[in-house]
Amino acid sequence: MYFYGTFPENFTWGVSSSAYQIEGGWDADGKGPSIWDNFSHVPGNIKNGDTGDIACDSYNKVEEDIYLLRALGVKNYRFSLSWSRIFPSGRNNSINSHGVDYYNRLINGLVANNITPIVTLYHWDLPQALQDIGGWESSTLIDLFNSFADFCFQTFGDRVKFWITFNEPQVIAWAGYGAGTLPPNVNDPGSAPYRVAHILLKAHARVYHTYDDKYRASQGGVIALCPNIDWVEPKTPSDPRDIEAADRYLQFLVGWFTHPIFKNGDYPEVMKWKVGNRSELQNLPSSRLPVFTAEERDYIRGTADVFCFNSYTSKIVTHSTTRLRPISYEYDQEVLTKVDSSWPSSAITGHRAVAWGLRRLLNWIKEEYGNPPIYIIENGVGIKTKSDVDDNTRIFYYKTYIDEALKAYKLDGVNLRGYNAWSFMDSFEWLNGYDPRFGLHQVDFDNPNRPRTPKRSAVYYAEIIRNNGIPLHLWLL
Repeated sequence: MYFYGTFPENFTWGVSSSAYQIEGGWDADGKGPSIWDNFSHVPGNIKNGDTGDIACDSYNKVEEDIYLLRALGVKNYRFSLSWSRIFPSGRNNSINSHGVDYYNRLINGLVANNITPIVTLYHWDLPQALQDIGGWESSTLIDLFNSFADFCFQTFGDRVKFWITFNEPQVIAWAGYGAGTLPPNVNDPGSAPYRVAHILLKAHARVYHTYDDKYRASQGGVIALCPNIDWVEPKTPSDPRDIEAADRYLQFLVGWFTHPIFKNGDYPEVMKWKVGNRSELQNLPSSRLPVFTAEERDYIRGTADVFCFNSYTSKIVTHSTTRLRPISYEYDQEVLTKVDSSWPSSAITGHRAVAWGLRRLLNWIKEEYGNPPIYIIENGVGIKTKSDVDDNTRIFYYKTYIDEALKAYKLDGVNLRGYNAWSFMDSFEWLNGYDPRFGLHQVDFDNPNRPRTPKRSAVYYAEIIRNNGIPLHLWLL
C-alpha cells in the first residue's frame, strides 16, 4: 500500500558521494597516493581498466557541483575527505595546502548556499604510506587517524557540524582484510577481519573523544560512524532457528560495530559465543574475536551522537551448519542467504530492490538500539546503461524506498531525521568501474570535460524535497 504524508519540518534531505569516486586529480597539486590509486593502476583490477584518476573531475568543478546541489534543493551534502590529499604521507608533518584549499572552497560554497556539509573522514582511500606500515592491522593507525581527524576538526569544524568517522567499517574489515577483494587485498578470512574491526572501533572511539574533549563545546557538532546494513527476512518466520539466524546475520554485519558503540562497549553476545566456540573446536588457543578490557569498553560505549547507515537491499536468511575449515568470518555466522528471484535486479549483483525491507530495518534499529536519531546516509540503485537520463527505474526505486521510510516515521514512530540519496552523480563504482550508474546526474565519462546532466530522477527527487515527502498530489504525477 502506498502511504501519503510528509516528514518533520527539520528533516534533512541530501545526496552523497565520496572522494575517490568523484574527485579525480589523483596526483594533482601535491596529493599523495592512496591504496585505491595504486590498486586501480594495476591492469585487470577494475572492470574495463577504469581508474579514479579523473573520475567526475570534481576536484576542478567545485562551483559546478554546488550549482547542481542548489538546483536540487538539498539541505545537506555528504562527501568524504581524501586523507592523502590533505596529508600526502598520512602524517601531520606533511600538510598539503592545496588539498586544504579545495575542501575549504567546497565547504564555504555549501555553507553560503545553506547546504549542511556532512563529512566522512574515511571512505576507504587510505594513504599508501600508511598501508606500507601495516594499514588497519596496525594499532599505530589509531594515533595517526586521530591526528588526521584532529586536524580536520580544527581546520573545518567551525563550518562542519556533522562528522562520520568510518564509512562501512564492515566492508573495510571483511572485503579489505578477509575476502581480500578490495584494497589492501589481504586474504585472511578467519582472523584479520576481527583484528581490523577491533582497531577500527578503538580508532573511532579515540576520534570521538578528541572531538568531545577539544571541539564539541565550541563547535557543537555531532559525530557517528556509518555501517552498511542489508535487511534479512527469515525464510520461515515461524521457525525460531530462522529468526535467530536473521538476528545473528545482523549482529555479525552491524552489531559488530554498533553493539559496542550504542549498547555496552562490547561485541554482541552471539558473536562472542559463536567465534569463541568455533575457535575452540578449531583447536585454537583463544578466540579469534579479540577481547576489550573494562577500560576499553567504557571508552567505546556511547561514542556516537546519532545512528547513520547505508542500505540498498534485502536478503532471505536461514540457519545453516557451516564447515569449521577453512576458518572464516562468513562460516562463523552459521547462516545461508539467498534472494527472491522476483525482486528486481540491478547493475550490482546481489543489489535487488526490496523497498519493504527498509521499513523493517528501521524498526529493527529502533528496537535494538532504543530509537536513536537515525540518518539514512546512502540509498539508491545502480543501472548499467550508456545513457540513463530517462531513468524511470530509479524514480520507482526512490518513490518506493522513501515511502517505506515515511511509513517507518509516521506509522511506526521511528526517529528518522534524514535521508540521503546515493548518489549525487554517476561515479567510480569501485571494482565495477563506471559501468553501474547510481547518479541523479549523468556524467559523460568519454568527454574530457565530464559534463553533468540531470536525470529525470533528479527532477523527481527535487520535488520530494520541495514537498518534504510524498503528499497525495505527488502520487498523481
